[in-house]
Formats: sequence, C-alpha cells, structure tokens
Amino acid sequence: MSETNTQHGVRNVVLVHGGFVDGSGWEGVYRVLEKDGFKVTVVQNPTISLEGDVAVTKRVLAAQDGPTILVGHSYGGVVITEAGTDKNVAGLVYIAAFAPDRDESVSSLIEDPPPGAPVPPILPPEGGFLFLDKTKFAASFAADVDPSTAAFMADAQVPWGVAALGGAVTEPAWRSKPSWYLVATEDRMIPPDAQRAMSKRAGATVVEVQGSHAVYVSQPGAVAHLIEQAAKSRSAAHRVGAALSA
Repeated sequence: MSETNTQHGVRNVVLVHGGFVDGSGWEGVYRVLEKDGFKVTVVQNPTISLEGDVAVTKRVLAAQDGPTILVGHSYGGVVITEAGTDKNVAGLVYIAAFAPDRDESVSSLIEDPPPGAPVPPILPPEGGFLFLDKTKFAASFAADVDPSTAAFMADAQVPWGVAALGGAVTEPAWRSKPSWYLVATEDRMIPPDAQRAMSKRAGATVVEVQGSHAVYVSQPGAVAHLIEQAAKSRSAAHRVGAALSA
C-alpha cells in the first residue's frame, strides 16, 4: 500500500459505466473527486458480456495502489457486484444501478416489471446488440440533462450486448463488502421502487436524489458526495483496524 493511502485511508475511486453509454459520462463526477484529492480511474467496458466487463474492471482494480471505492451506474452495478470481491475493493457505490444477488442478471431482474412501471424504449436486437430509440432517449434516460448533451448521448450510443444482459452474478460482493446506493427518484429506466428494494436487500446506506437515470451526468456533485461519504467511512474503518492491529 502506498504512503498516501496508508496516511489518508481510501483515496482511490474506480467508476464503471452502464449500458448504451461509455465512460465519458463520468467526467463531471471525475472532476469533483479529483479536485477533492481522490485518484480516479474510469473503466471503459465493452458491454459485450458480463465476463468481459468484469475482466476489464479487475485489470483496473489490479492497477490501484491501495483500497478502492468501486462505483457502478445502471448495468455497471452488475459489473461491480461481480468484480467487487477483489481484494482492493473497500466498498461499493451503486448509482441508480442494478444490485443483483447470486444467479441474477439484468434479464432476470427486468423480466417481471410492476404494473405501471415505465418501459425503457429498447429497440429489437440487431446482431445480438441493443439500442435505445433515439427519439425517446432523452425522456427515458436523461430527462434532466441539458438537451444538447442528451441528444449527443442518444447519437453516441454504445451497442449493448444481449449476452451482457444475461450475465449472471456468481458471488455478490455486497454480501461481504459495505455498500452505498443512490436512488434516482425520477428514473424511467430502472423503477425507483426497484432501486429501493435492491438497495435494502444489499443492506446499503441509501440516499435519494431527484434525478433521471443519468443523474451521474446531471448532478455530479450529489453523486461525488455519496462516493466521498463511502470513502470517508471506509477510511475510518481502516484507521480503527490499523490501531487494533498495532
């Protein structure tokens, strides 16, 4: 462990994006965290398969110089749930994300939506990949994002592999690692009540923010604040552990 991490606790943050987007959406959160003294790395997942995305995330985790807060948005929550058992992970932060249990996947979590739940405008698969209807992208994914930015996100969509949706978790990290969860109360991709249920099951520390599914883009300060709370909590635990073992 580096001297910096020994002295100050958890200062590393790894950010994992979800489906239909890439890591550039984390820029606002990245800049807040960097300004506040954190070392931040953004994972660029191919979103072709869960196995592949976990492998990419674990390579990033292996490059960290000490304990790390692992953050996932949307499908990125599945990735961090599977990758988060890594020894470098001190805590998990879910941002309007899926938090599956053992043998669950995005496909299984969305197969039986509650009555009246919003239906994401996912188009029929093309060659094993999914896209959102560009004309409905902003309303469903990014309703509180600047319209020009939301339009760019719609036109810059990353194909989301059907296989990634079917990737099931083997050992959920939230069973052994502390977790935090940000519920986006205006989310029209993952129903807020589903977010509340998953966060409760995971035993997460929960905050609610009035925001869309793209709350990490529209409200980077609120998202960064929760990540910093998680880091502060794990730093305190690290100091107590170090004192007890001294």
